[in-house]
Amino acid sequence: MSNPRRRLRRSSTGSSSSSCRVAGLLYPLLGACLWASVVGFKPVVIIHGLFDSSGDFKNLLRFINQSHPGTNVTVIDLFDRSASLQPMWKQVEGFKTAVRPIMQKATDGVHFICYSQGGLICRGILSTLADHNVQTFISLSSPQAGQYGDTDYLRYLFPQFVKSNLYHLCYTSIGQRISICNYWNDPHHRDLYVNSSDYLAVLNSERANPNSTEWKKNFLKIQKLVLVGGPDDGVITPWQSSQFGFYDDNETVVEMQHQDLFLSDVFGLKTLAARGDLIVCSVPGVEHVYWHSNETVFHLCMEKWLV
Repeated sequence: MSNPRRRLRRSSTGSSSSSCRVAGLLYPLLGACLWASVVGFKPVVIIHGLFDSSGDFKNLLRFINQSHPGTNVTVIDLFDRSASLQPMWKQVEGFKTAVRPIMQKATDGVHFICYSQGGLICRGILSTLADHNVQTFISLSSPQAGQYGDTDYLRYLFPQFVKSNLYHLCYTSIGQRISICNYWNDPHHRDLYVNSSDYLAVLNSERANPNSTEWKKNFLKIQKLVLVGGPDDGVITPWQSSQFGFYDDNETVVEMQHQDLFLSDVFGLKTLAARGDLIVCSVPGVEHVYWHSNETVFHLCMEKWLV
């Protein structure tokens, strides 16, 4: 049998060592919490994309809490899964109602992280909500200039269509009741898009919009616009749409800075660029469904703006 005193001494030494280890873990944590209370990280609002729900953002929540302890993060639980196919303006109004109380409580403002289709919903909120206090708008792989591609999403939603003939459905009153058709941008049928799109063409002021001046003023209240995307996305088509690039009628990508909506500054992109408040972050090797769970993307494209 072993000596009880030796066991006691060994146990005491282990306890002391454990206390040191615990203290070593606690001190940085306490320091981080103290830093969070001093800095006062602004609340973060996350708005999901097509077919998503609030439960899909656990990794992003963890990344934010690890890098910015104490941050109040809200993933808005609305229009989940198939409900995300409802018309875009209807979703804008629903999300607007949900985020307004969060904004009202945050006297120093909030940040938006808006994924995929959610990035277009956030643009609708920012354009139409005069009293918003969003500081940073992070558009995470969102089809900001529209969508035009034969993707798995298209084959699932509209198995009888391909990209070249989807305009027959999307540019009708029935089609415009489906969210994806609200931002379907067929470069070969530009006139139909401009005259039929109830959402994106209006938001971009590509169609006459009597509210365009007011919407631009509202949108420019943000302090930073961060456009995140990459060449291996596989869903946003062309992928440059996530950074306001898009096809011409030959399906050649025209980058944002050469697009009419930038050059004419219809809703404020050029102004943001001139202010130094337009950030473009491109990351290769990321598929569409992994943008919000990729830690490298978070550290490269989001972390520094969430203060």
